[in-house]
Amino acid sequence: MSFLPSQRLVSSWIIFILVAILMGYLPVHAQPSGGPYGPIWQTYDLPSAAHIYYVAPDGNADAPGTALDQPTTLESAISRVVTGDAIILRGGTYRTGGLVLNQGITMQPYADEHPVLKGTRVVTEWEALDNNVWRTSWKTLFPATPLSWWRGRRGTPLHRFNNDMVFVDGKLLWSAGGVDELDPNSYFIDYEKHQVYIGTDPTNRLVEITAFDSAIVRTSKPVHDKTNDHKGPIIRGITFTQYAWRAIEIEGKKSFGPNDEPTDEPVGLSDPATYGKEVTGTTLENVTITFCSRVAGYFRGDGLTIRQSSFNNTSTEGVYIIGSSDVLLERNIFGRNNIEDISGYYPSAVKIFNQSHRVTCRDNLVIDNPNSNGIWYDVGNKDGVFINNWCQDCLIGFFVEISKGSTCAGNVFVNCPNGIRILNSCDVQIYQNTLINSGVSFGRDSRSAAGDHFGWHASTGPDVEERDGHVFVNNLLIANDQSRRPFLQCRQPGNMYEQLKQPQFTKFDYNVYVRTGSSDSQPLIAWSPVADGNHSVSLQSPQELNKLQPEFSAHSLAFDNYDGPLFRCALLSNYELLEAFPGSKNASSLPKEISKLLGWENQESRFPGAFPLCR
Repeated sequence: MSFLPSQRLVSSWIIFILVAILMGYLPVHAQPSGGPYGPIWQTYDLPSAAHIYYVAPDGNADAPGTALDQPTTLESAISRVVTGDAIILRGGTYRTGGLVLNQGITMQPYADEHPVLKGTRVVTEWEALDNNVWRTSWKTLFPATPLSWWRGRRGTPLHRFNNDMVFVDGKLLWSAGGVDELDPNSYFIDYEKHQVYIGTDPTNRLVEITAFDSAIVRTSKPVHDKTNDHKGPIIRGITFTQYAWRAIEIEGKKSFGPNDEPTDEPVGLSDPATYGKEVTGTTLENVTITFCSRVAGYFRGDGLTIRQSSFNNTSTEGVYIIGSSDVLLERNIFGRNNIEDISGYYPSAVKIFNQSHRVTCRDNLVIDNPNSNGIWYDVGNKDGVFINNWCQDCLIGFFVEISKGSTCAGNVFVNCPNGIRILNSCDVQIYQNTLINSGVSFGRDSRSAAGDHFGWHASTGPDVEERDGHVFVNNLLIANDQSRRPFLQCRQPGNMYEQLKQPQFTKFDYNVYVRTGSSDSQPLIAWSPVADGNHSVSLQSPQELNKLQPEFSAHSLAFDNYDGPLFRCALLSNYELLEAFPGSKNASSLPKEISKLLGWENQESRFPGAFPLCR
């Protein structure tokens, strides 16, 4: 029998959370917590603010907005507020966008009402053509092109990079390359004539087309006769949806257009004191952002906090953090990124990019990203912390590239081709993770800033000779007989052996590998460097690795074709390790800083994986 589900079990995971909460089954120090994740419905008290402005979808732009029964419009309030003020939104749909401010204000719902900001307008006038095609004229179009580094040979049609979206009864239609390609699930735009075509009868249907390419831009430039106060907004309890390009942007020193490279701040290896200071302390809580044509939001500035929020149905990225330090992402849901299946880009539900330091991702649910990576620390990041997260059905759950000093501990990875991937980085500490049908990959190569496809990016990380210092300890790796790859791959080009003879690790031990079906001679580990000119050598057991590298894997265990006690209940995605499992206590003591991160400072028992043992 197999102890692992062979298909996605999102519904089972939800059932497990509910049962665990109701029955008190979650252990005190469980990693991850089991939620709640994402927005929590609540009644909001009025904030302490110098001035409060009430707004409503049908508000009067000329009203002062200072009384609940005489609301103004959101646009009017945005133009008036100054630092310390608050905007209180009544429930309903606000079809608005392009709102720009530069003050540290609060935006939140009134009481338990539900405000929704939409970037579309409703289309009511259609002309019926032949062959089940309907046409309308549309002024607000958002053509765009792929960025210069796009690998075009991978086949995504250019029309998919335009930022327009069309919805019928809330369903997103797929872009087509011409009228002749239309079907009931697609649309085509003639940009020269400003006409939109659909292949489904719009009669008695709600058809919406994007009219705004942003909801809110927090600029650092003068606006509304005010100068930048350097304080980020606090946004709570609001839904943003159906925006071309992005819903929220927090600017740094620059402004970027849809065809600009949005990450070029800073440019080149830079002192953190010189960036991330234009807008600081932005906070999002209980926010939902969904159906944005490119990203949910670009976030720049130190001290960013995003918690209990949901980001889904996005395209190239969901949350994009750029050049920012001391950031916290906590108990959010990140899902369904790259819904357009764009190839030749590098999609990720969360991208932490360009010299962001001390970014902590703690206890988030990263799920249902079959065409996208999960959370990616990319280019010049330092001291990232990735703890207690649940990553499921992502191409890569946790990715560190060209960066230094990350910690990955107490996480669960389920059905990710690469649960963990480390590339051209150094000093990544990986402790106490549970990986279910999810591989681990460490790699390094000769990539440098000289002649690189992305120019200066590689100069912000460790040099070629510095890509080592990793730790891989106390991890639990489980695979069923459907897994056709090594548990762990450690690779470098064979021709670099003379340059890089030493392993990428300083410590590699006390890991437990379990295959719950026949391995069919699949290797346990693919290891490098090796002296024979190959990328790696295949190893069948920890003992083989220990012979090759005597300081490694002396205490690691492997169980092949295992059919004994393992988890409390894998079918309910409860991966608490049973004490009766023979490898349940095969673990090393943890460094104090790792124990502190996991909340295990007073815990004496040792075990592999993310969860303490259960009986």
